[in-house]
Amino acid sequence: MSPEFSLSVQFASEASELPTRAQIRRWVAAALEHAAEITVRIVDAGEAQTLNQDYRDKDYVPNVLTFEYGEIAPGILGGDVVICAPVVEREAREQGKPLQHHYAHMTVHGVLHLQGYDHIDPADADIMESREAVILRRFRIPNPYLSFPDENGVRQ
Repeated sequence: MSPEFSLSVQFASEASELPTRAQIRRWVAAALEHAAEITVRIVDAGEAQTLNQDYRDKDYVPNVLTFEYGEIAPGILGGDVVICAPVVEREAREQGKPLQHHYAHMTVHGVLHLQGYDHIDPADADIMESREAVILRRFRIPNPYLSFPDENGVRQ
């Protein structure tokens, strides 16, 4: 059973195949290990690039950004997960995976970041990627780190 959480879902994208609020809620619930207040906002490229530039000093359009606010009340984490619809669509197409699977992955990835998981160090990346794979398996989604074609079109 997942911890209690409050979720706000915001759609600020013109994309046509966005996940539903119910799907996002299930993905968030599966990834949470702590009580939390979370906003998941799906945006277009302009907003994602502006946020990445303003808050991370990086000038590119990311697939997902997580803003961790730490404990906003005793035992309750706060944060925002911002997912860029055009990048998620492009990556899903390039990786030959269903779009909703990639949205699930980006949601889970962002929620794990909110809880302190990271992938800068290879050992931490292994932990985070393993956790993502276990969570996504609950939704019958293949391990995203093994299921996309290599440069020769062969599935890894």
